[in-house]
Amino acid sequence: MIIRRSNAFLRDYRKLPTEVRDRVDKQLHLLFEDFRHPSLRLKKLGGTDIFEIRITKGYRLTLRFDKEIVELRRVGTHDILRDEG
Repeated sequence: MIIRRSNAFLRDYRKLPTEVRDRVDKQLHLLFEDFRHPSLRLKKLGGTDIFEIRITKGYRLTLRFDKEIVELRRVGTHDILRDEG
């Protein structure tokens, strides 16, 4: 599986508090071990080909699957979901 990180994702990730970055890393590890892991709460954003996973109660990560490629799009508070729709 190939992992791509968008420039927006990299920018968002650098701005996160350290404890949230640690949680992102943990959730990404789970994602690549088993994308059906219940703590990810993976769900598709309505009307798009974009998915979100839960990082914490207030933080989300958006991604897109394309064959063998996973594109990490954005990471941050719920506000990022409005930009993805």
